[in-house]
Amino acid sequence: MSEQKIFAGHALRRLRRARGLAQNAMAEQLGISSSYLNLLERNQRPLTAGLMLKLSDRFDLDPRSLVGHDPGGGPDAMRRRLQDPLFADLGIDRAELLAWLESAPATAEAFARLFDRAERQSAGSSGTLVDEADSVAAVRREIERWRNHFADLDYKAEALAEELRLSGSDIYAALSERLRVTHQFNIRILPVDVMPDRLRRLDLHARQLQLSELLDAASRAFQTAFQIAQLEAKSEIDSLVQGAQFEDRTAERFFRRHLTSYFAAAVLMPYARFLRACESTGYDLVILPHRFGVSFEMVAHRLTTLYRVGARGLPFCMVRMDRAGQVSKRYAGASNGALVEGGTRCPLWQVHHAFDRPGKIMRQLVEMENGSRWLTMARTVHPHGRNFNQIEAEFSVAIGLEARLARSLADAKGIDLEHGPVTPIGPGCAFCTRKDCPQRSAPPLGRELVVNDRERGLTPFTFAGD
Repeated sequence: MSEQKIFAGHALRRLRRARGLAQNAMAEQLGISSSYLNLLERNQRPLTAGLMLKLSDRFDLDPRSLVGHDPGGGPDAMRRRLQDPLFADLGIDRAELLAWLESAPATAEAFARLFDRAERQSAGSSGTLVDEADSVAAVRREIERWRNHFADLDYKAEALAEELRLSGSDIYAALSERLRVTHQFNIRILPVDVMPDRLRRLDLHARQLQLSELLDAASRAFQTAFQIAQLEAKSEIDSLVQGAQFEDRTAERFFRRHLTSYFAAAVLMPYARFLRACESTGYDLVILPHRFGVSFEMVAHRLTTLYRVGARGLPFCMVRMDRAGQVSKRYAGASNGALVEGGTRCPLWQVHHAFDRPGKIMRQLVEMENGSRWLTMARTVHPHGRNFNQIEAEFSVAIGLEARLARSLADAKGIDLEHGPVTPIGPGCAFCTRKDCPQRSAPPLGRELVVNDRERGLTPFTFAGD
């Protein structure tokens, strides 16, 4: 947070109104001008450390409460929702959106929650599942607010990685030794018949980190780093979880797990070293896993986190899904998120086809309804390395980057990013308004169906609208 400019206009305005103060009255108590307070409330100036201390002193509050949620996850997240075809005819521009967030933040947050719930329900959620999905959605909004980059965790992980590097080239051995010497925990690899339903377990009585024999080398290193994160990054993770101000414990636990995994990955792929490797190899998805001793999925995750001030990587997004099209992971990172938004995926996207060619990276140039082009790379993964109770988990992981930014990628070689053949895709049939798609399986929401007995289009679902 030391690097991040803190814009807290909405929280500041709520505080002032809750105390029944006019702008000039609050400005006087803080020793600033009314015009400056107005700029702060409109997010045109960041809060300074001195002003945060004054707010804490004058109004007896925790400064972290000012770093809360932007309505609906902020302008970018709200803009993605408003890109839904249902709102296509309204012509809402960014200025109007910002005015809405500024003048009625609570209403904007209410819209975002209703939109997200409707989206989940359209994908089949109900009852308790909706409540659990609300927790996941809250965590996703918090991750998006940080653009999936947590600077304090990255710097601490980088320092630890450098210490481990000095102790030897084998990262798993170095992590194991760190756990043994610093925390008095030994690692024990257990056969599947002894630990049939767990991949990792911490036995405090025996002072053991117990790992399943089913884990491959990359996963063993990650799980060991995960345990070290729980022990050595606890204060940083606690601060981030408390600052998120979730309304339920489930969301807190999901977010804590994400942050712990983030730290573990940052130890295995230290920011500066990983970014240099990305840039020198053209973000090569074959070389990077080998160079850092990690899996394809770990690299895909890490590529969505490269948002350090002064050392930013390319803005990748990532999605993971199963054969049924159910999405289990989705990170927009620093991208605009259009490719990975929504609860369903377009069947024309090769993230589905990757299951037909296990282990092979599938490249595809796709075009969204708004005309933006994306280069995507998808590949199947088996997260546990081997069969688990006779069932082998298999997912398709895809990463995407806007084509206009992809020229330097190793995977862009041989592809005409600007004029080459492109596959038109959408956010799933229920939210897609392309009329000429022969793959359509359902009509778009909010559009009137047109039934004409004299004609038959490409699909049974002809609908009104542009």
